[in-house]
Amino acid sequence: MTIYTPKYHPNGNEVAVITTSKGVIKAKLAGNDAPVHVGNFIELAQSGFYNGLKFHRYVRDFVIQGGCPHTRSLSPEQIVSGRAFPPPGTGDPGYEIKGEWMVNPNNRHEDGTLAMARSQDPDSAGSQFYFCLGPQHFLDSNYTVFGAALDEDDIDVIHKLRAGDEILSVVIENAD
Repeated sequence: MTIYTPKYHPNGNEVAVITTSKGVIKAKLAGNDAPVHVGNFIELAQSGFYNGLKFHRYVRDFVIQGGCPHTRSLSPEQIVSGRAFPPPGTGDPGYEIKGEWMVNPNNRHEDGTLAMARSQDPDSAGSQFYFCLGPQHFLDSNYTVFGAALDEDDIDVIHKLRAGDEILSVVIENAD
């Protein structure tokens, strides 16, 4: 698959406003620490890629994950049951981006941090992201953190999310 370099160059002030079926999450994006991941996420958000997708993976006290395009046409019941083809969690935007955890000076998986999922290949992230449900420092040396919830209200919404909940929209504030 092709390694993509985003055209958008983060200014370091971007905030993602992620409206879900459980509430709104505001996350400060770490454009100075992970510019490829932030640029990619912003381009996908601005294109409407995430609108209507569902969270497909929930592991209590670990992560809530979304961003798979295969979930767009699935019901929450299909996602929870895992009986869908193609399976939720296997989709991407048609390209991959380079991992940045080894160059990100603030790559710490804390409660409410936003990071990019990937396969075994270190340069295989694309569109799937996750929020940490508590500190997950064993992920620090393998997955790129590219943002964090702004405050406790945002973390509260993150902790309410479950597989099958919908991403209604992702809007980026302070983007150039």
